Amino acid sequence: MSATAALAPGDRAPHGDPAVPRVRFDLPPERSATEPPEARGQDRDEVRLLVATADALHHTRFRQLPEHLSPGDLVVVNTSATLPAAVDAVRRPHPDAPGTEEPVVVHVAGPHPDGDDTVVIELRRTDGQGPITDARVGEVVALPDRLELTLVTSFPDPGVGVGSRLWRAIRTGPMGGRGITRVLEAHGRPITYGYLAGRWPLASYQPVYAQVPGSAEMASAGRPFTTTLVTELIARGIAVAPVVLHAGVSSLEEGEVPPPERYAVPEATARQVELTHRSGGRVVAVGTTVARALETVAAPDGRMWPGSGWTELVLGPDRPPRVVSGLITGWHAPDASHLRLLEAVAGAGLVQRAYDAALAAGYRWHEFGDSCLLLP
Repeated sequence: MSATAALAPGDRAPHGDPAVPRVRFDLPPERSATEPPEARGQDRDEVRLLVATADALHHTRFRQLPEHLSPGDLVVVNTSATLPAAVDAVRRPHPDAPGTEEPVVVHVAGPHPDGDDTVVIELRRTDGQGPITDARVGEVVALPDRLELTLVTSFPDPGVGVGSRLWRAIRTGPMGGRGITRVLEAHGRPITYGYLAGRWPLASYQPVYAQVPGSAEMASAGRPFTTTLVTELIARGIAVAPVVLHAGVSSLEEGEVPPPERYAVPEATARQVELTHRSGGRVVAVGTTVARALETVAAPDGRMWPGSGWTELVLGPDRPPRVVSGLITGWHAPDASHLRLLEAVAGAGLVQRAYDAALAAGYRWHEFGDSCLLLP
């Protein structure tokens, strides 16, 4: 039964808008995880885990994950590694308007889908309180090592001339300096937000199985895994398979959908997904990035093909999942577009019950927070 078919009339989004998550909740500031669990004296896999099934909600720890899966299930992980994608910069006045230079933080989301040596960036305030909302086409941002980027179009909608959150930027100015990759390697740091109490090294933002550098922000659903936990899954007959999806910046505003992202699904993983379905097992995606990658190459009848490139797929009421039957996820902010994907996989009713229970039990939110296993 599809996720949309499982929804009761009361689960529908306000005014029938399919872009608005059905799940509604208020997130108190004290629910944000302000530091990695290691700074709280815990191992990665000691964060809390809420297991949500159609029949019950169960509170446990992430290291008990194998006890809630079965031999023959398949856990699919994202092996993208996180880049030091935040860098201090200077925003120069627009050529057509007077003004003064302004310090900013540039978040580099990754290359632009069209290539041509352009990147997608976000301009953020230095106090960590949000994006720059009055940038416009033609502005120049000066990064370290003589690298200058000029905003050429808004992204993903090139028709927004002023106030876009994301921008397609092209290298301009002196050409003797370093390129964006070298600048990030020399001067970059992990992207952070205002709820964190300090800065943490890049190693704190890497899942243990990360192999392929490319994500602007950590695919954080996989952070609680340890090598010991992966070994236990395999020893119990629960297979683990890789995909790659390079995540962009996660600071989506209300109503925004995920922009195009780069992915790769290997042939061996595609075959394992098909075999798992034929054998009656469950395909459990570790995070919304994995679900997006797998569903991009899934046919309506559940057949799979290997593939790579850019995906614009957004799961929701009009496109329920075809192969993903379970999801390991962190806890998302109210109105986040990722909630639509959770609803598509598990149904809005189950997701709402899980979020209500997590809030009542004091679970922590965001990339260093607690986890949820949705098994509809």
